[in-house]
Amino acid sequence: MKVDLHLHTCYSPDSNSSLEGIVKRCQKLGIDCVAVTDHNTIEGALRMKEIAPFPVIVGEEVMSSSGEIIGYFLKQSIPKGLPPSEVMARIKDQGGLVCPPHPFDGFGRYPLKTSDREILVSHIDIIEIFNARSIRGNFSAQARSYAEQHGFLCSAGSDSHSTREVGNAYVEMPAFDDSEGFKIALGKGQVFGRKNSVIDRVATGISTLPKRIRGHRHV
Repeated sequence: MKVDLHLHTCYSPDSNSSLEGIVKRCQKLGIDCVAVTDHNTIEGALRMKEIAPFPVIVGEEVMSSSGEIIGYFLKQSIPKGLPPSEVMARIKDQGGLVCPPHPFDGFGRYPLKTSDREILVSHIDIIEIFNARSIRGNFSAQARSYAEQHGFLCSAGSDSHSTREVGNAYVEMPAFDDSEGFKIALGKGQVFGRKNSVIDRVATGISTLPKRIRGHRHV
């Protein structure tokens, strides 16, 4: 399977990607599974799970009080602003998996603060080692080295905020049925990816500005 483990839909305030558009893009590229990781909500992920003709992992990119944390295999949304220890505990209470996204990319991003990451290292399951939205390549090298140092599973995702970016990064891995099977499969996976276009990133920022000003979660 080719699995894009980090993407955003129109249920995120900074994305206008329709669920149907994402499905079509995945089918065109041969992406077999996605993790929908909208900002501070699982509403879009749950809706995508209903309509997609392929497996969908319900995820959420939660803005904790100390940076962003992705939870995979969630059943309930986790509110933003909680301490990172509380966010991770709520992910685990749902049987979910904890993944700090873009852990070394502070260039216009909100990675989990280093001090909190180190304090909570035993609660982490996965490290995102390739994020197609990160501009500098050395962030990926740092993340891979950190994952190897601690024996973490490695993920990759397009971090797409437009349908054109979907599938720019993915993990090729065996099929799985649940979170435990996912961990086994991810351990056998290989990361592939290329950087998202800076032009697409700027265009998405401009196009979603009215929605972000209004405070709407989706359109």
